[in-house]
Amino acid sequence: MPAAPTQTTPAADVDAALRAELDDRYGRTRRRRRGPWIVAAVLAAVVIGYFGWTTVAQSADAVDVDNTAFHSVDAHSVTIEFQVTVRRGAAVTCAIEAQDTDHGVVGWRIVEYPADDAHSRRFTETIPTVAEATTGLATSCWIP
Repeated sequence: MPAAPTQTTPAADVDAALRAELDDRYGRTRRRRRGPWIVAAVLAAVVIGYFGWTTVAQSADAVDVDNTAFHSVDAHSVTIEFQVTVRRGAAVTCAIEAQDTDHGVVGWRIVEYPADDAHSRRFTETIPTVAEATTGLATSCWIP
């Protein structure tokens, strides 16, 4: 004997229709796919972590130079005083220069300093010039 086809009762149809209408009204769905959201969150965390690490790594090797004074010794030399802040135990190299009234470079030197345990160090250097200098400064310092 063949199986009788399954029939739904009118009450079950009304119940299902009412449930579907309420789900549609309140934004409920049967199943949400969470996989794409998890993948997006993991990718966002990786990108934020990468940028955070590169920022920290760059600042660890940063060198800060502050010019504190300059003194014109005579028409052919200038003395420069500056302070360098660098990570402890790192050697540092600085470019220093003397300028005239038009900001033209009239003397310059590259100076290398050995590693030291101090975080901030003060230096005084004299630069020979080809003309009278009106200013002197350490233009940049870096870790070699």
